[in-house]
Amino acid sequence: MTATSEEHAALRIASGSKPFVEPLLLGARLKQIRLANQWTLEDVSQRTGLARSTLSKIENDQVSPTFSVVQKLTTGLNIDLPQLFTPPKRERYTMGRRDLTRKDKGQLHPTPTYEHELLGHQLAQKRMIPFKTIVRARNFDEYHQWVRHDGEEFLMVLHGDIMLYSEFYAPLLLVEGDSIYFDSDMGHALVSTSADDAVVLSVCTRGDLA
Repeated sequence: MTATSEEHAALRIASGSKPFVEPLLLGARLKQIRLANQWTLEDVSQRTGLARSTLSKIENDQVSPTFSVVQKLTTGLNIDLPQLFTPPKRERYTMGRRDLTRKDKGQLHPTPTYEHELLGHQLAQKRMIPFKTIVRARNFDEYHQWVRHDGEEFLMVLHGDIMLYSEFYAPLLLVEGDSIYFDSDMGHALVSTSADDAVVLSVCTRGDLA
């Protein structure tokens, strides 16, 4: 078995006379492991043979642990040495945001070929941009250039039929209920082929509407 760079570093200072890792890194990681296992400081003390006061100082970044201390931690907690070098995961905070859009109350964004209705438009810094679109174009020639924007797009036909033109594929007919997922930086364009203008629902990951 080949030793890792961390293990080589450990061997070089195995005398225990020098700090092995920065206390901030080890302290946060030790506390994360302890809380994840629902251990008290006394539990960890009994497992490692280290005093509670020492463990508390490590967790609060008040001491720089030596290799001998780290060795007791890895042995007593039954973890591998590299695990102590893994940065603690950031805690996730759910803000519980929501934005209701009543029927036909979205933000209108008309273009010569589409009539977009942006949904959830009052919510800032979204990861997705949902919108409902009436496809006014009736011929591909109405587009002077490809529609393209960063990210990815999911599209579902809510009413009518459309022809989806795309840069790298043959034109594709989509009827009511059909859906497609594609890279939206690929040139694309929609044309209504049904008697009425088609209506589609689209969700983009990011980028400006064209």
